[in-house]
Order: sequence, then structure tokens, then C-alpha cells
Amino acid sequence: MGELFGTDGVRGIANTELTPELAYKLGRAGSYVLALQDTAIRPRILVGKDTRISGDMLEAALIAGICSTGADVLTAGIIPTPGVAYLTQLYQASCGVVISASHNPVPDNGIKFFGPNGYKLPDEIEEQIESLVLKSTADLSRPVGEEVGRVYDVEEALNRYLDYLVGCYTGNDKLTDLTVVVDCANGAAYKAGPRLWSRLGARVIAINNTPNGININDRCGSTYTEGLRAAVVHFKADVGIAYDGDADRCIVVDEFGNETDGDQLMVICALDLRRRGLLNPPTVVATVMSNIGLDIALRRESVLVESCKVGDRYVLEKMKETGAILGGEQSGHVIFLEHATTGDGLLTSLKLVEVMKRTGLPLSMLTREMEKLPQMLVNIRLEDKETILSHELVTAALGRAETKLGEMGKLVVRPSGTEPLVRIMAQGPRQYLLEEVIAEISEAIMQAQG
Repeated sequence: MGELFGTDGVRGIANTELTPELAYKLGRAGSYVLALQDTAIRPRILVGKDTRISGDMLEAALIAGICSTGADVLTAGIIPTPGVAYLTQLYQASCGVVISASHNPVPDNGIKFFGPNGYKLPDEIEEQIESLVLKSTADLSRPVGEEVGRVYDVEEALNRYLDYLVGCYTGNDKLTDLTVVVDCANGAAYKAGPRLWSRLGARVIAINNTPNGININDRCGSTYTEGLRAAVVHFKADVGIAYDGDADRCIVVDEFGNETDGDQLMVICALDLRRRGLLNPPTVVATVMSNIGLDIALRRESVLVESCKVGDRYVLEKMKETGAILGGEQSGHVIFLEHATTGDGLLTSLKLVEVMKRTGLPLSMLTREMEKLPQMLVNIRLEDKETILSHELVTAALGRAETKLGEMGKLVVRPSGTEPLVRIMAQGPRQYLLEEVIAEISEAIMQAQG
């Protein structure tokens, strides 16, 4: 990771860290690196955003930067991140840009780029953009007159994305017998989520679908499912689906109000593909944060689990390396590589419902494929993340923790790539042991801070 780019683009508190000035420079630098190398055609860049209040401000600055280089802008408006990835390819844009901080709270925002193929940028391309921003974009070309970039609103953008998703549904009949509660997180899926399920014939009950600019991810969505769980039970729904702020991930709730995470979703979908002879190669990519139960469930049916660092970009890299068509994270960020170039919460929920319809089994039965081992995750707010983790008190505590957890346990301590946090995750056969080792590590971190 560089000075600006983290694991998922440029993130920060909008208007203090991620300022309009920085957005303008990112627009100029990104346009130069990704769009202006081919002078044979007039470049165009697709831009989308989520619902947070700072989106308009940053979008205006970003677009000004892009147009100042002579590239045109196609604005898709409020749309899920994977929608931008898909539409970048559909409209043959030079690149796509999303203004969103995903599941983060409303003060945060972010800017992330997609290449013309719909994939997030490799490190070396981000480094080129970052170098230009930090050095100065003042020396880049400034066309005048008719060569200045124009802005075009793509009014049909969301419908074109939904058309694609509907086409990904391979069920034999419509979902007229399905009742689904959709938690839109007051984010980018507030229109897309309910519309998708309605078009497929389901009875849709939408919640948290009235964004006001400041309520995105506020006690709702994939990181807070209490309201969704209650709604599923109250309405006697078949399934509940919670998207996050930019809808690139989802968490699901069964008919009894029990939460189903990304690990379980991957197991259900992978085993369905495997049993139909469609998981080729028989490999699933998961991160180091995945539950050991995922490994056990998949290996039981001769499915290899490849592990990688946390972050969907690392999941994708490992998928390309191994040829896997399915991979993802416990957070619900799942990539179906035959259908999408990035994690897509709407597509993931659609593929899960396909399995429910194909097997005739309720979600509560499908989740029995995987037995989750006790797992505990604690976040500690730290500004100096890297230095603290290398402190001798912390490294000694980590060593003792790994010894205590033994072969049936797992310990992951890592700095967040998008927030000033250190995440401590422990797994093992007994809950009390997890609490003990996390408490020791947390205490060591506090002592190391002085």
C-alpha cells in the first residue's frame, strides 16, 4: 500500500483527509494514466457513487479534474460498485470510478478505480496515479475549447446493470412463491435491491431504503443485521438479505432470523456447483479470516481451499492464479468470476436463492453443510498500527496465543487497510480460550502504546 491508496482505493474522512482538492488531482492523474494513453479515440470515464452526503462534493471535483484533461465523463449516479465495474465494460469506457467508502460510517468516503476490463487496478497502476498526485498534476495537459471534456448523464445505467443481473438467474421459474426482506443499508442498493427481486417475481419487503445522505450504514446493512432479523421473523419471510453501503457484499438471514455469513454462502454455492460438476477446478479461495469450518466442509467433498490475505483484490489475484471461479470473504464479499469481475452483493444473493429453489431446501437446512467453530473478532483503534504490532510485548503475546490455540486454532492479527484499526481474530474449539488469548494480546497492545 502506498501513501494514498489502501487495499480498496483512496479512503479518508471526507473534506478533511479526502478533500475536493485531492479528488480533483485524482481525477486528473487517473485520467492521464488510464484514459489518455490512447490518443486515437476521445476517452471517456464512467463515474458512480453511493448515497453519502459528501458524494456530490467529491464527484464534482473528480469530474472537474477528469474533464480538465480532455476526457469525457459518463455519470451513472447512485449505483452499486459492481454496477460500475460491469458498465465500464459495457460502455467501453477507458476506466470506471466509484465514490464510496463501502461499509464505513458516513463521515468517510473513498475513490476507487476500475480498469477498462472491469477489474480493480493492480498495485503498479495505482502507484503511477499516486506518484502523479503527490508530485503535481499541474504539468499535465490542459486542452482548451472543444477539446475540454464533456459530462453525459447515463440515465439507463442502473437498468442496464439490473438487466444483466436478471440474465444471470438460471432458475427455471420466477420467484413468485418467495418472500424476501431486503435491507438496503440506505446506500447504493436502495433502488437496485428491491427492483431486482421485484423483476424476478418475489414479494419484496424493503427496509432502510430511504437514504438522506447521512444514514448510510447507520445501524443497518450487512454489518448490523438486528433489524433485518426481526423483520424476517415478523413478516414470515423466506430469506432476508442485507447489503452494505455500496452493495458489493451481502449477509443473509434464514427464515428463523439466523445470520448466514460469507463463509457459509461460499460453502452452499461451492457445494452446489461441485455436485453439478460445475466447480472447475474444484477450488475455492478464502482469506485467512475464514472460519475453519469452511475448510472442513469443502475438503469433505474434495474441494481445495486456497488461502490469501484479507481484501477482495487479493482474493481475485489468488483466483486468477489458481483458476478458481469462486472466492470471497467472511464479510460477504464473494466473487463469482464467471459472472463478475468483483464482489457483487446482489449477484451473491441471487446465486444463493438459486440453490434454495433448485434444491427445494430452506436456507436453515442449507447452512447445515458447514459447522462454524467458535470465532472471536476484536477491533482496536490505533493510529500507529505497523509499529505497535512489531513491539516486543505484542510479538511475545502473539507467540503465547498461538501456542495456546494449537493445531485446531487460528490467530490473525492485522492492521485494517481502510481504517485506523488493528483487527484481532481468534478461532478454536473453545470460546473461553479465545477470550483469554484476545484479552492478553489487547493488554500487550495497550502496554506497548504506553
